[in-house]
Amino acid sequence: MTRRTLLATTGALLAPAAMASPRTKMLIHLDAGSLGVKADCAAALNFAVKYGYEAITADANWLGALPEGQLGRFLDEMKAKGVVWANAGLPTDFRGSEENFRKGLAALPGIAQTLKKAGVTRVSTWLSPTSDSLTYVANFKQHAVRLRECAAVLGDNGMRLGLEYVGPKTSWTSRRFPFVHTMKEMKELIAETGRTNIGFLLDSWHWYTAGETVADLMTLTNKDIVTVDLNDAPAGVPLDQQKDNTRELPCATGVIPVADFLNAINKLGCDAPVRCEPFNAALRAMPPDQALETTITAMKKAFTLIS
Repeated sequence: MTRRTLLATTGALLAPAAMASPRTKMLIHLDAGSLGVKADCAAALNFAVKYGYEAITADANWLGALPEGQLGRFLDEMKAKGVVWANAGLPTDFRGSEENFRKGLAALPGIAQTLKKAGVTRVSTWLSPTSDSLTYVANFKQHAVRLRECAAVLGDNGMRLGLEYVGPKTSWTSRRFPFVHTMKEMKELIAETGRTNIGFLLDSWHWYTAGETVADLMTLTNKDIVTVDLNDAPAGVPLDQQKDNTRELPCATGVIPVADFLNAINKLGCDAPVRCEPFNAALRAMPPDQALETTITAMKKAFTLIS
């Protein structure tokens, strides 16, 4: 693939031809692993076309292992089928030892270059809301330094980094020292990094379990929202007793005001990919095709609520 072809293909992947709804710039994202479905990028593309998803997760390992010339053909296939990249996960271990972090950081430039070559512009990860050994302040300082360094590498390759806070009280009280678990705290951490290419992986589940409101969402801008997760919560469970690994598909129970969440970020001009990450045992027990169809039906129902 020539440089000219690569640039043309990359530009096309950054500007999708179709959107989930004429009322929004957000796209429905298939992250197969979140649904318990095993699929590499090629299989995910086929699933996306079959069921109507508009974006898929980028796997840097899969992309990097493609034989010479295969990347260009795969990007052409994505373009022809109207499917774009959503995001890739951050591969660097920033939560563990300094040795592991430095090792991962040294590998990040090569991974970032692979993603850049494929036209990926968004990377996301989550923050642990607790620690057994680090106080809030010590953990804050460590995260600020490490995430700053990761974001610098990603920024050099034209990518933004989305960070997810984990909101349930059952999560942030599960170990000795609580850490970032609200939007306001995440804003403080992002500000401390000093990097303009860091924003949110914004999840309706964590927004709800953190006790946040539409007013909190309206303090953000489109640039702040790198990726979005859309989930509902089990009915009959008090807010402080909700558990992170037990969720529902969007609009399944109405516990989380999905319409309010989507309409608020849509008013911000949000153009992020939106995936479902339900951690739902019943969904994971389904055959892959049934799980994919059940999820896209729920996602499309949620998108009809956008006014």
